[in-house]
Amino acid sequence: MRRLIPLAFLLALVSCSQPTSTPIPTIPEAAPVTPTQIEPTLPPPTPTKSDFVDELPDSSTTHWSFVVGELEKPVDLQHAGDERLFVVDQRGLTWIVEGGETLPEPFLDIREWVSDSGDEQGLLGLAFHPNYAENGRLFVNYTDAFGNTVIARFEISSERNFTDRNSLRVILRFDQPYANHNGGGMAFGPDGYLYIATGDGGSANDPEGNSQNLDTYLGKLLRLDVDSADPYAIPPDNPFAAGGGLPEIWAYGLRNPWRFAFDQLTGDLYISDVGQDDWEEINFQPSGALGGVNYGWNIREGSHSFAGDTTEGLTDPVAEYGHDLGYSVIGGVVVRDPSLPDWQGVYLYGDYGSGRIWGLVRDTGGNWESAILFETDFNISSFGQDIGGRVCLIDHGGAIYCLEPAP
Repeated sequence: MRRLIPLAFLLALVSCSQPTSTPIPTIPEAAPVTPTQIEPTLPPPTPTKSDFVDELPDSSTTHWSFVVGELEKPVDLQHAGDERLFVVDQRGLTWIVEGGETLPEPFLDIREWVSDSGDEQGLLGLAFHPNYAENGRLFVNYTDAFGNTVIARFEISSERNFTDRNSLRVILRFDQPYANHNGGGMAFGPDGYLYIATGDGGSANDPEGNSQNLDTYLGKLLRLDVDSADPYAIPPDNPFAAGGGLPEIWAYGLRNPWRFAFDQLTGDLYISDVGQDDWEEINFQPSGALGGVNYGWNIREGSHSFAGDTTEGLTDPVAEYGHDLGYSVIGGVVVRDPSLPDWQGVYLYGDYGSGRIWGLVRDTGGNWESAILFETDFNISSFGQDIGGRVCLIDHGGAIYCLEPAP
């Protein structure tokens, strides 16, 4: 049995209950989903050699600088194309941090619709539409009053620091059999599509076999076109758009991919997946790769056999670490901060239980190198970036820190 640590949203194996809080609003009837392609977005700039380093940098050249504290249960951090930071509070709130201070009124408050009675439930993810400045649309991932997953869309109100709650549009909803392993990460890819990470449904060992089951949303990375139809359309190049599985699925074989991120420059995709008994892992998909990748859970845990011996058709992680070093991997971001030239292309990720932070790079020969760069006391719940590319982390105890050159 996996060792339990005081992780309030990733590890505790809790029983699923039905809270008595106000249920979510009635879900509108969804318009038919049609496989219509959105207009292609501009390709990212062509990376040059200076956009990557061949080896991990000296961490003593940087430090984690305190930004703001006195937050409660923060789990995600995003920007909307300007200087503001948006911090997701697991209880069902989103706060704006501006000028080193948290604004007194929340940007979004949906506490009466959100269940966070389970340790891994609550408001878990936030993504701003790539054209947010024009359409004012944002997307959230939360567990409802019955512990089930809801992906919803909101629009900004007439005041820039507030969301119009009446604009709620539920675009996807699915049941969770247990209270843990809800995933929660969301991000728009360089292709303009919305990606959504889902856990295997919880308990332990994936007892219902969800991660390898292509007829459930659980244990997957989903990919939706939220621009061509209401509530969404299926991207025509999704691997199961023509059948063989749910058409929304992009990748599968995941246990609890709490956080994932695209490299802002290259479009490469990094997926962290919280392990079961022994191994935490980082998965990778290069920009332009086809969907349908099977990352192996629960046949394998990391690159090791778990419930089966086969490796056929499975993709192993590019990095992993054992539970002698930590207990719950927290996926990070690729450094693109221009003030840190020796860090360009380094993927930073951490561990909630140990506070360790790793760097991951790939050398010119295609070999991956991963090493611990920082030993901290943080209970890291997430990473993010501000509009300038500065890397920030969330301490679940209630504070935000950002990586800066050492004074």
